[in-house]
Amino acid sequence: MTEPGGGGSRGRDAWWREGAVTATAFALCLLGGVIQVDDTLSAPSAAAYVVAVASCAVLPVRHRAPLAALAATTAVGVLVPLLGLLLTPLMVAPALITAYSHSLVARTERRAASAVLLMSAALAASVPLGGDFSWKDASRMAVMAVSPLVAGALGHSVRNRRAYLAAVEERARRAEQSRESEARRRVDEERVRIARELHDLVAHQITLANAQAMVAVHLFDTRPEQTRRSIEELVETTAGALDDLRATVGLLRRSGDAATPTEPAPGLSQLPTLLQSFGRAGLRVSVREEGTARSLAPGVDLTAYRIVQEALTNVTKHAGTGDARVVLAWDRHHVTITVADDGEGSRTAPSTSTRPGAPTVPHRPPGYGLIGMRERATAAGGHLSAGRRPEGGFLVSARLPLPPVKNRTPGTGDGLAGDGLAGDGPADNGLAGDGEVRDTP
Repeated sequence: MTEPGGGGSRGRDAWWREGAVTATAFALCLLGGVIQVDDTLSAPSAAAYVVAVASCAVLPVRHRAPLAALAATTAVGVLVPLLGLLLTPLMVAPALITAYSHSLVARTERRAASAVLLMSAALAASVPLGGDFSWKDASRMAVMAVSPLVAGALGHSVRNRRAYLAAVEERARRAEQSRESEARRRVDEERVRIARELHDLVAHQITLANAQAMVAVHLFDTRPEQTRRSIEELVETTAGALDDLRATVGLLRRSGDAATPTEPAPGLSQLPTLLQSFGRAGLRVSVREEGTARSLAPGVDLTAYRIVQEALTNVTKHAGTGDARVVLAWDRHHVTITVADDGEGSRTAPSTSTRPGAPTVPHRPPGYGLIGMRERATAAGGHLSAGRRPEGGFLVSARLPLPPVKNRTPGTGDGLAGDGLAGDGPADNGLAGDGEVRDTP
């Protein structure tokens, strides 16, 4: 039976190849038998046919037992002078073929070299067995000593060439696998980055819109003018959300990103605008800076902005309070961002907050906001912790690295905005180990 996919064709090709090699070796043996000991030419004798048949019959097994085939053909070559024939490379053509094959498949180079050297010595030593030794016999000894070495060297060269090509193919295969693995890794990272950006861009404004809508519903009957103002702010917020979503989706679908101008990524310099958007949703945010403000790397600046944005979004959705505090603590090598509130949390908050006109805060399952903040902080070389405070409320604290001193430019001095966390830096705020975690879906 033949193997599927062309196995029978390959088997037939191998048989044809073996037949051609054996027939060529047989013809060379007979051609060598034409040359007589007295340097005359005549038809091959019966002994020449015997030598040709005996040596060529061994060739088909040289792939399965190369050393045995080499020994058998060498023994036949040693008998050539004893049969009255002239020992020439043509007469031992099958032996040279087995020397080539053994050098090609030997387990080690030392084995191949030892076998070929023994063949060379045996054939060279058998030249004087035919009769009187002359200078012609000396030249034939040299030829018979060199011929197996040339065949073995050729086999060794082909073996090295095949090994080199196999190594090149293996390296190419591994490189292709590495490229595919790297491509998959980059696709996964890009998918996570896109999901994080969409969450940060859209969830923030959708949360504010939800809060503004609940305020409008709560005040619809009692304060029409304030309700109208809340609805107008809701329209602005949803319009901004649509613009951000359209810009993000358009950027993902665009092919010429490099040639298309884009707006700069947000950073802490846009923090006042961010706080105003939360103020329109009814959240009062106080900001305090400790130490001297420094310039941040673009990626770290974006990370700091997104962490503040996400933390305040969580306060709006889950805290059940109208106040939050942001502290920016600057030292020589790091900036620590702390966002805290005193709310009771979505699971324990009453249906109506203590602040006038506050919306109800329904229970929502945890989302991906905290995951995204931690991923951003880790990617920027920092770390983030979040959880309930022992004294009540919720705390998000992120520590991000600053660029080296030579790359920094001094910013503004210590600035205070509103009522900060008096003496309540990130090192002074403990986190309950099993604290409830609030998050934006």
